[in-house]
Amino acid sequence: MSQAVLPISLLVLSNVFMTFAWYGHLKSFKESALWVAILVSWGIAFFEYLLQVPANRIGYTQFTLPQLKIIQEVITMVVFAGFSVLYMKQSLKLDFLWAGLCLIGAVYFIFRSP
Repeated sequence: MSQAVLPISLLVLSNVFMTFAWYGHLKSFKESALWVAILVSWGIAFFEYLLQVPANRIGYTQFTLPQLKIIQEVITMVVFAGFSVLYMKQSLKLDFLWAGLCLIGAVYFIFRSP
């Protein structure tokens, strides 16, 4: 697997775990005690970190730190949009498009200079 594809793939997977750790309890554990939601979220976040730390270590050999951060932000936005619509049953809003266009601008500016 390409050295550029591997960290991006790991970041996508880690963001799926991160999104569930941060927001999944709002649906799945809304009736549970707060401490239960916290413990479940910590448990999910453990798996996020198992993917995120190697993703950043490998990614830092291929990308600059700002490039790596922007890649992660774009992935986060895409994963969050899918999570919002598919899992949380939120309606897809035009604001997702505008936010995505802003992120494309951020990607352009971070990657345009060597």
